[in-house]
Amino acid sequence: MITGADRWKGRSAVLVPVKAFHRAKVRLAPALSPEQRQALARSMATRVVESAAGLPVAVVCDDPEVATWARSCGALVVWEPGRGLNRAVQEGFAHLGGLGVHSVIVAAGDLPQATDLRWVTDFPGVTLVPDRRRDGTNVIGLPARLAFQFAYGPGSFARHLAEGHRLGQPVRVVHSPPLEWDVDLPEDLVGMSGT
Repeated sequence: MITGADRWKGRSAVLVPVKAFHRAKVRLAPALSPEQRQALARSMATRVVESAAGLPVAVVCDDPEVATWARSCGALVVWEPGRGLNRAVQEGFAHLGGLGVHSVIVAAGDLPQATDLRWVTDFPGVTLVPDRRRDGTNVIGLPARLAFQFAYGPGSFARHLAEGHRLGQPVRVVHSPPLEWDVDLPEDLVGMSGT
Protein backbone atom coordinates (compact mmCIF):
# COMPACT_ATOMS: atom_id res chain seq x y z
CA MET A 1 0.00 0.00 0.00
CA ILE A 2 1.28 3.47 -0.92
CA THR A 3 1.16 5.83 2.04
CA GLY A 4 2.39 9.23 3.15
CA ALA A 5 4.64 11.22 0.84
CA ASP A 6 5.14 8.20 -1.43
CA ARG A 7 1.47 8.38 -2.30
CA TRP A 8 2.14 11.63 -4.18
CA LYS A 9 5.81 11.93 -5.12
CA GLY A 10 6.54 11.50 -8.81
CA ARG A 11 2.97 10.51 -9.62
CA SER A 12 -0.02 11.95 -11.38
CA ALA A 13 -2.78 13.15 -9.05
CA VAL A 14 -6.33 14.38 -9.45
CA LEU A 15 -7.52 17.70 -8.04
CA VAL A 16 -11.28 18.19 -7.70
CA PRO A 17 -12.72 21.55 -6.64
CA VAL A 18 -16.01 20.95 -4.80
CA LYS A 19 -18.44 23.63 -3.72
CA ALA A 20 -20.56 23.20 -0.58
CA PHE A 21 -23.23 20.67 -1.46
CA HIS A 22 -26.00 22.78 0.06
CA ARG A 23 -24.99 25.77 -2.11
CA ALA A 24 -24.34 23.84 -5.32
CA LYS A 25 -26.34 23.86 -8.52
CA VAL A 26 -28.75 26.69 -7.66
CA ARG A 27 -29.47 27.15 -11.39
CA LEU A 28 -31.20 23.75 -11.25
CA ALA A 29 -33.84 25.13 -8.85
CA PRO A 30 -36.59 25.13 -11.51
CA ALA A 31 -36.16 21.37 -11.88
CA LEU A 32 -34.92 20.06 -8.51
CA SER A 33 -35.63 20.68 -4.84
CA PRO A 34 -32.76 21.82 -2.57
CA GLU A 35 -32.45 18.27 -1.23
CA GLN A 36 -32.31 16.83 -4.75
CA ARG A 37 -29.68 19.37 -5.81
CA GLN A 38 -27.57 18.55 -2.77
CA ALA A 39 -27.83 14.81 -3.43
CA LEU A 40 -26.99 15.30 -7.11
CA ALA A 41 -23.94 17.45 -6.30
CA ARG A 42 -22.63 14.83 -3.87
CA SER A 43 -23.32 12.00 -6.32
CA MET A 44 -21.51 13.73 -9.20
CA ALA A 45 -18.52 14.64 -7.03
CA THR A 46 -18.30 11.03 -5.84
CA ARG A 47 -18.35 9.84 -9.45
CA VAL A 48 -15.46 12.18 -10.31
CA VAL A 49 -13.37 11.03 -7.33
CA GLU A 50 -14.02 7.40 -8.27
CA SER A 51 -12.92 8.14 -11.85
CA ALA A 52 -9.39 8.76 -10.53
CA ALA A 53 -9.11 4.96 -10.77
CA GLY A 54 -6.31 4.49 -8.25
CA LEU A 55 -4.58 7.86 -8.60
CA PRO A 56 -4.30 9.93 -5.44
CA VAL A 57 -7.04 12.56 -5.16
CA ALA A 58 -7.15 15.94 -3.48
CA VAL A 59 -10.39 17.86 -2.99
CA VAL A 60 -10.10 21.62 -2.67
CA CYS A 61 -12.99 23.05 -0.68
CA ASP A 62 -14.13 25.50 1.97
CA ASP A 63 -17.00 23.59 3.53
CA PRO A 64 -16.80 21.22 6.54
CA GLU A 65 -19.40 18.82 5.11
CA VAL A 66 -17.46 18.55 1.84
CA ALA A 67 -14.22 18.04 3.75
CA THR A 68 -15.78 15.19 5.75
CA TRP A 69 -17.16 13.63 2.57
CA ALA A 70 -13.76 13.96 0.82
CA ARG A 71 -11.95 12.23 3.68
CA SER A 72 -14.54 9.44 3.61
CA CYS A 73 -13.64 8.95 -0.06
CA GLY A 74 -9.95 8.68 0.82
CA ALA A 75 -9.08 12.09 -0.63
CA LEU A 76 -6.69 14.67 0.77
CA VAL A 77 -8.50 17.87 1.76
CA VAL A 78 -6.94 21.14 0.63
CA TRP A 79 -8.75 23.72 2.74
CA GLU A 80 -9.04 27.07 0.95
CA PRO A 81 -11.81 29.16 2.53
CA GLY A 82 -13.16 32.20 0.71
CA ARG A 83 -10.84 31.89 -2.27
CA GLY A 84 -13.28 31.50 -5.13
CA LEU A 85 -12.83 28.80 -7.76
CA ASN A 86 -9.75 30.10 -9.59
CA ARG A 87 -7.69 30.93 -6.53
CA ALA A 88 -8.74 27.69 -4.81
CA VAL A 89 -7.66 25.61 -7.81
CA GLN A 90 -4.43 27.61 -8.08
CA GLU A 91 -3.65 26.90 -4.43
CA GLY A 92 -4.61 23.24 -4.74
CA PHE A 93 -2.38 22.88 -7.81
CA ALA A 94 0.53 24.49 -5.96
CA HIS A 95 -0.10 22.27 -2.92
CA LEU A 96 0.13 19.12 -5.04
CA GLY A 97 3.30 20.40 -6.68
CA GLY A 98 4.73 20.88 -3.19
CA LEU A 99 4.00 17.23 -2.42
CA GLY A 100 6.17 16.20 -5.36
CA VAL A 101 3.39 15.36 -7.79
CA HIS A 102 4.64 15.08 -11.37
CA SER A 103 1.40 15.96 -13.16
CA VAL A 104 -2.06 17.11 -12.15
CA ILE A 105 -5.50 16.38 -13.54
CA VAL A 106 -7.96 19.10 -12.54
CA ALA A 107 -11.47 17.70 -12.97
CA ALA A 108 -14.71 19.57 -12.37
CA GLY A 109 -16.83 18.03 -9.63
CA ASP A 110 -20.04 17.98 -11.69
CA LEU A 111 -19.34 15.32 -14.33
CA PRO A 112 -22.02 12.64 -13.93
CA GLN A 113 -20.58 10.44 -16.70
CA ALA A 114 -16.92 10.69 -15.67
CA THR A 115 -14.83 7.61 -16.29
CA ASP A 116 -11.17 6.68 -15.85
CA LEU A 117 -9.13 9.90 -15.85
CA ARG A 118 -5.69 8.29 -15.91
CA TRP A 119 -5.18 8.86 -19.65
CA VAL A 120 -5.34 12.66 -19.28
CA THR A 121 -1.68 12.99 -18.29
CA ASP A 122 -0.27 10.58 -20.90
CA PHE A 123 0.74 13.68 -22.90
CA PRO A 124 3.81 15.82 -22.16
CA GLY A 125 2.05 19.19 -22.34
CA VAL A 126 -1.41 20.50 -21.54
CA THR A 127 -4.54 18.43 -22.18
CA LEU A 128 -7.87 20.24 -22.27
CA VAL A 129 -11.30 18.63 -22.28
CA PRO A 130 -13.90 21.34 -22.96
CA ASP A 131 -17.55 21.04 -22.08
CA ARG A 132 -19.90 19.99 -24.85
CA ARG A 133 -20.67 23.65 -25.63
CA ARG A 134 -16.93 24.27 -26.17
CA ASP A 135 -17.14 27.13 -23.68
CA GLY A 136 -16.03 25.83 -20.28
CA THR A 137 -13.16 23.55 -19.28
CA ASN A 138 -14.20 20.32 -17.59
CA VAL A 139 -10.78 18.67 -17.32
CA ILE A 140 -7.21 19.94 -17.54
CA GLY A 141 -4.10 17.76 -17.41
CA LEU A 142 -0.71 19.42 -17.04
CA PRO A 143 2.75 19.08 -15.54
CA ALA A 144 2.88 20.26 -11.94
CA ARG A 145 5.96 22.40 -12.67
CA LEU A 146 4.07 24.79 -14.97
CA ALA A 147 3.23 28.32 -13.86
CA PHE A 148 -0.24 27.84 -15.32
CA GLN A 149 -2.87 30.46 -14.47
CA PHE A 150 -6.34 28.96 -14.10
CA ALA A 151 -9.19 31.07 -15.48
CA TYR A 152 -12.52 29.29 -14.95
CA GLY A 153 -15.85 30.89 -15.75
CA PRO A 154 -17.64 31.59 -19.04
CA GLY A 155 -15.21 31.26 -21.95
CA SER A 156 -12.61 29.42 -19.88
CA PHE A 157 -11.78 26.92 -22.61
CA ALA A 158 -10.42 29.67 -24.89
CA ARG A 159 -8.47 31.22 -22.01
CA HIS A 160 -6.95 27.91 -20.94
CA LEU A 161 -6.03 27.12 -24.55
CA ALA A 162 -4.31 30.50 -24.84
CA GLU A 163 -2.54 29.95 -21.50
CA GLY A 164 -1.08 26.64 -22.66
CA HIS A 165 0.27 28.32 -25.79
CA ARG A 166 1.56 31.31 -23.80
CA LEU A 167 3.65 28.90 -21.74
CA GLY A 168 5.05 27.35 -24.92
CA GLN A 169 3.51 23.97 -24.18
CA PRO A 170 2.15 21.46 -26.66
CA VAL A 171 -1.63 21.56 -26.21
CA ARG A 172 -3.96 18.65 -26.87
CA VAL A 173 -7.73 19.20 -27.04
CA VAL A 174 -9.77 16.04 -26.46
CA HIS A 175 -13.50 15.85 -27.07
CA SER A 176 -14.52 13.09 -24.69
CA PRO A 177 -18.31 12.60 -24.44
CA PRO A 178 -18.20 11.22 -20.86
CA LEU A 179 -16.12 14.17 -19.68
CA GLU A 180 -17.81 16.85 -21.78
CA TRP A 181 -21.15 16.44 -20.01
CA ASP A 182 -21.40 18.73 -17.01
CA VAL A 183 -24.57 19.80 -15.23
CA ASP A 184 -25.31 23.49 -14.80
CA LEU A 185 -28.80 24.07 -16.21
CA PRO A 186 -32.08 22.11 -16.09
CA GLU A 187 -31.69 21.06 -19.73
CA ASP A 188 -28.39 19.38 -18.79
CA LEU A 189 -30.40 16.84 -16.78
CA VAL A 190 -32.13 15.56 -19.92
CA GLY A 191 -30.42 12.47 -21.24
CA MET A 192 -27.96 12.44 -18.35
CA SER A 193 -26.84 8.86 -17.87
CA GLY A 194 -24.33 7.18 -15.64
CA THR A 195 -25.55 8.74 -12.39
